[in-house]
This record gives sequence, C-alpha cells and structure tokens, in this order.
Amino acid sequence: MSKRQPAATVSAASSRRSALTQRAKAADGSRGHGVSAFRIRDAHATDDATIARFNREMALETEGRKLSPQRVLRGVLALLADPAKGAYFVAESDGGQVIGQLLITYEWSDWRNGNFWWIQSVFVTSSWRGRGVFKALHAHIERLARKRKDVCGVRLYVDAHNTKAKEVYARLGLRATHYELWETDFVLPAGNAGDAAR
Repeated sequence: MSKRQPAATVSAASSRRSALTQRAKAADGSRGHGVSAFRIRDAHATDDATIARFNREMALETEGRKLSPQRVLRGVLALLADPAKGAYFVAESDGGQVIGQLLITYEWSDWRNGNFWWIQSVFVTSSWRGRGVFKALHAHIERLARKRKDVCGVRLYVDAHNTKAKEVYARLGLRATHYELWETDFVLPAGNAGDAAR
C-alpha cells in the first residue's frame, strides 16, 4: 500500500534547466490557429493569482464547486513557498501568457521503496485545448520523474464522469487501476457544491 508524505521534492535547478529549454509546437488547423508555440516551465511566485484562478475554474467546470478565492490562493501560496508540498508547472505561450498548469504532489510507496508523483490541478485555458498543452506538461514531468531513482511512477485521479479526460489520459499511456478513492474531507465534504463564502 501507499501513503502520502512530503518527500522526493523536485530539484529546482534540474527542473529549471529542463523546463526553460522545453518548447512545444502544436498544429490545429481545425480551429484556424495554425502552429502555436509555448514552453513548459516551473511556476513562479508571481503565477500565484493565475494558478488560483485556474484552480477555481477547474473546480467549477469539472465538479460544479464554487471554491473560496481566498482559501485557494492561500493554498497555492503555501505550496509555492514549500517545495516539500509539491511543485507546479505551467505552460506559457510565446506571448508570455500562462495557458495551462499541472501540479505534482508526492506519495511514498513502501511496496516499491519509492515515491509516486501525483498529477493534480490540471487546467488548460479553453482557447488552447486540443493543441497539445497537457500532453507537453505530462511529457515534461514524466521525463523529470524517470530521471530520478526515488520516483517509482506517476499517478492521477479523475472525476468518474469526466470521460473526455479519461480518453486523453489513455492516449498518453496512463491506465485505469482497480483502486477506488475513499476519503473523509474535513474542509469540502461530499455534496458541498459551494465554498465561495469561506
């Protein structure tokens, strides 16, 4: 079995070297965008408001939850200030606009004597969807993970009804497991569709 723990943090230096040179191009003639270029990089402290907004938009879009802007921003700031909690990566267009994001957190597996990197908080702005942004984010973190001896794999969870996301994950080589996610949530209990006032 596995349990979450703040370990196996991403080395900022090694990630930065890879992220700053990672560039991607996506062709999408069907939308009339032609060829678009973007890069994958580590998130900076100055990305905090954008990441928090993306997280709120994702929660509303995928689960119908209205999250508290203040709470989400505090959560983003706490992670950006503490690498042991995880690491955000963002996709940035050639114009300098953040167009997508991905968060990894860490879970120790005693069965494997290594850490799983959990993919969370995935979001791509609507105008950039279908143009390879998540594919590039996923490829970037998988490449970083495979270079480390203390990482045993990559995992994510997905809303059971999000069939479009499941199709994307399957195309990238991820596979469904026989595990279900069970929890007791002290902050956002099941059935709570609104958190905006908190």
